[in-house]
Amino acid sequence: MDRFERMMTATVAGLALVIGPAVPALGADTAAPGGPGVDEQFLPADKSGFATSTTTASTVWLTVQKEGGLGEIYYPDLSTPSARTLDFIVADRHGHATRAADAAVRTVQTDPRSLSYRQVFTDRRGGWSLTADYTTDPARASVLVDLRFTASRAYELYSVYDPALSNSRGDDTGRTTGRALVASDGTSASAFAARPAFTATSNGFRGSSDGWTDLLADGRLDGRYASAGAGNLVQTAATGLTGARGRQHGTLAIGFGRTAGAALTTVNASLASGYARTAAGYAHGWHNYLGKLKPAPASLSGRDQRTLYDVSVMVLAASEDKTHRGAYVASPSMPWIWGKDDPSGPYHLVWSRDLYQIATALIAAGDVAGADRSLTYLFDVQQKADGSFPQNSRVDGTPVWTGLQLDEVALPIVLAHQLGRTDADTWGHVKRAADFLLGFEQDGNQAPWSPQDRWENQSGYSPATIAAEIAGLVCAADLARANGDATSAERYLATADDWQARVKAWTVTTTGPYSADPYFLRLTKDGNPDAATAYTIGDSGPADVDQRRVVDPSFLDLVRLGVLPADDPAVVNTLGVIDTQLGVPTARGRYYHRASFDGYGEKVDGGQWEFGLPDGSRITRGRAWPLLNGERGEYQIAAGQLGNARRQISTMANATGPGAMLPEQVWDDQPPAGTKGFAPGTPTFSATPLAWTHAQFVRLAQNVAAGRVLEQPTIVADRYGSAAQTSRR
Repeated sequence: MDRFERMMTATVAGLALVIGPAVPALGADTAAPGGPGVDEQFLPADKSGFATSTTTASTVWLTVQKEGGLGEIYYPDLSTPSARTLDFIVADRHGHATRAADAAVRTVQTDPRSLSYRQVFTDRRGGWSLTADYTTDPARASVLVDLRFTASRAYELYSVYDPALSNSRGDDTGRTTGRALVASDGTSASAFAARPAFTATSNGFRGSSDGWTDLLADGRLDGRYASAGAGNLVQTAATGLTGARGRQHGTLAIGFGRTAGAALTTVNASLASGYARTAAGYAHGWHNYLGKLKPAPASLSGRDQRTLYDVSVMVLAASEDKTHRGAYVASPSMPWIWGKDDPSGPYHLVWSRDLYQIATALIAAGDVAGADRSLTYLFDVQQKADGSFPQNSRVDGTPVWTGLQLDEVALPIVLAHQLGRTDADTWGHVKRAADFLLGFEQDGNQAPWSPQDRWENQSGYSPATIAAEIAGLVCAADLARANGDATSAERYLATADDWQARVKAWTVTTTGPYSADPYFLRLTKDGNPDAATAYTIGDSGPADVDQRRVVDPSFLDLVRLGVLPADDPAVVNTLGVIDTQLGVPTARGRYYHRASFDGYGEKVDGGQWEFGLPDGSRITRGRAWPLLNGERGEYQIAAGQLGNARRQISTMANATGPGAMLPEQVWDDQPPAGTKGFAPGTPTFSATPLAWTHAQFVRLAQNVAAGRVLEQPTIVADRYGSAAQTSRR
């Protein structure tokens, strides 16, 4: 007996009441054949639920799949998916088995003031019904699932668990220990167990000896393998639930730890606590969190909008890592090819821009402490060499992508000013960032030119980036004065004033094809918006496009941040251009593409976006982004059009998917050809939930209630005469 087996034997002896005696297997040393198995990418990104406790003791997050079952489970932080899926199979004892996900699946939020979710699977032939409730344990790193299985005749319910420990899918080893399934990769471990205990278990390799393959072949779990070596491990268990009286209810638990022993201890403690008690404590945490914040604005229309508001606030809070406080990820998902390319998949990383959006929404909602932690985190990851900020980073601060976006350097300065942090340490960080902006130069270009705009695939003079830079410098000047540095304040203001005076000369065309009047471009490559300078769009978009033909709505940040007034003629005229060129009228409201010729989205046939598609092929299509409705609504508040802003709230709410999750994109008027079920205005397979979209909904709701743009820096608007107009109802 090796040291691992001795440790497991000693541990299991203390777990007998929960885990139960050993499960019959092919043999004590029977190892699964067919390794290392087939590597599959992570699951689709359109989640119908996202859950974690409000406690820092529970470093685990779960996602709920719209098509059924659990998707990625994150442990020990939000940059590290450690499980690919937990799913179910129903066998009929007559040689047939079916995935529960192939039944009719419905996801519901069971408590409007908690991230608590239930899925109901209903056999399309009426033979059985399965209800699964999901929660995480506030006291420890474990996920619990409460199952109720009813049937018209005897069936067998199996659960299938696919670990992906430490964000890798090909090096997990597994074994049956007592009546628990243990997985390990040398860095972390998981334990999968149930109460009542599993009646049979097996460890196998995906595509060869796993439970999916075994059960779907003949409806029986024939290969009850006691262990599986390193590979793409899949663990399968018979729950013992048959649908008959007395065998309809059970609880599953997946516990995590640094070692197999720790994971077993965790899962044992969670099962001992029981689902009802654990779920009640979980929900109480969210009730308590919301109770300390501003209530959902009374101006929201109906219960659904108020529920969406509360869910949005909770999604933002749940997006914060619990070990590295202040690190809020963009989304707990991996859309399209990012689910295969992980660990460089960008959505479960921290972006300075997204974090600014999240933090300003938290301020609006009343969670100033969370916003304050986010700024502290940003200062911790600020680059010591030059004062810039990473394009993105893991939650532990490790930079991942190497691009540079100057709005991501400027927005932390604006956030510091919004939080009123004038202390010397804050000023030191702000000064380094502001000085970086003033001195930035690359390839003969100087700021406000940026190596990447906010959509991250083009360099040039971007109105949105310049707006952030100007606002950042004006805010930095105010912090400089507060710290007795008049010289820096004068330098920052002089530069900000110069850029504000020139922003339209850099980005507004008078010779473009979309209007005889001036309008803003997405960006210019050369600072000459009247020139026919061409560039390649990327993401399978066309090559050599005249920059005057490329527009996007992000110029509205010039108004939101107070750099230009809402009634500026170029701003007003560009709104009409955007409506014509990028607007998507649907039965759910008008949505907007993010830019002309955008290819960041599904393929024309509905397949996933991927890297390296040929320029000009137009294989992929970027769809509409609901967060842009929030930005339009904030503009409308600044323009005194409060009624129109309220309508943007409704349009955003109409984009909600199951579980009150808001997506990155919704289908436009060109859904995948020859397919059904892709109604315009409904979520695509893009990142869902997207924290930025939820943040924009929260912020717009509070801004409409206040009748003004709360995050607009007054010091910027006053300097440039851009204060919002009096709202007209």
